[in-house]
Amino acid sequence: MLEYKLNDDVTLRMFNTDDADELFKLTIASKPYLREWLGWLDYIETVEDSKQNIEGRIKGLIETGGHPKSFALMYKGALAGTIGFNEIARGIQCGTIGYWLGQEFQGEGIMSQALETIIEYGFQDLKLNKIEIRVATENVKSRALPERFGFKKEGVIRDAEWLYDRYVDHVVYGLLKHEFLQLNHHSKAFDEAGHRM
Repeated sequence: MLEYKLNDDVTLRMFNTDDADELFKLTIASKPYLREWLGWLDYIETVEDSKQNIEGRIKGLIETGGHPKSFALMYKGALAGTIGFNEIARGIQCGTIGYWLGQEFQGEGIMSQALETIIEYGFQDLKLNKIEIRVATENVKSRALPERFGFKKEGVIRDAEWLYDRYVDHVVYGLLKHEFLQLNHHSKAFDEAGHRM
């Protein structure tokens, strides 16, 4: 099983169907908190819904030649959230990252560590040329993540998503591989050619 240990507390690993119950419980427990910015929560009503979601993630391995598109985000052994690529456009080698964290796990710096690893994974393992993150314009907390990692604001898509009772605009952030390598040229994780060591 592909796994990235980020530190003693935080690990990214592939989902498996045994995670369905824990994923469902985390989703439901955080639902009032997550509803502000996630539009799919009403589709999760049973453990079976979470299981089908995980099965869809596993099937995504075919599309990527065996590389997972998304990961379970583990904190001290508990499922804390998820992060990965919602879409990968192979024609232009562009991936769009999505992420969410359960309410009780906020404020620990977990998502920053996870996002850094997923960006590296996208450029190095998935061979992407560009990574995008799309965030509701008013979601200041989520917007801080791509801005922290050097993503450039590329524009705003108006009425990009329906959130239960309103449309929200999305800010589109983009990071190109050569920009990432310039920002990380001192990183010990990569050699001079930009490959993971």
